[in-house]
Amino acid sequence: MLKEFKEFAMKGNVLDMAVGIILGVAFGKIITSLVGDIIMPPIGLMLGRVDFNSLFVSLDGKSYATLALAKAAGAPTINYGAFVNTILDFLIVAFVMFLLVRQANRLMPAPPEPTTKDCPFCLSPISLKATRCPHCTSPIAA
Repeated sequence: MLKEFKEFAMKGNVLDMAVGIILGVAFGKIITSLVGDIIMPPIGLMLGRVDFNSLFVSLDGKSYATLALAKAAGAPTINYGAFVNTILDFLIVAFVMFLLVRQANRLMPAPPEPTTKDCPFCLSPISLKATRCPHCTSPIAA
C-alpha cells in the first residue's frame, strides 16, 4: 500500500496540482493585499474617508464607535465592510484566472480534424468518406 501511495503521489498530475494550489494560495494573499491596501483606501477616501473593514452593524441594539469596541464588548456584528472586501478579492481573482485560462486556450493548438467515424452498425472506425463499412459491409448513409 505504501508503494502504491508513493506512485500516486509522484505522478505528474498530483505534483502539478500541489504546485498549483501553493501558487494559488500565494496569489490569493497578493490579491487580498491589493484590494485591502491599494484599491479600497482610495475608494474609501472618495466616499468620505470610509474604512471598509470598519463598517459593521451591531445586532445587540447598542451603538459602538468601532468594530474593535463591539467585539471587545462581545456584541454580535454583521461585518459588511469586510464582506465587500472579500467580494472584491473574489472578483479580481476570478478575472485574472479568466485571463490566464483564456490566454492558455489561445496558446494550445487546435485539436486535429477527425479523419474517421464509427460505423453505426459494428462500431468499427471507418473513413469519413466511406459509403460502405469494410468490416461489416453495411451501407453508410452520407
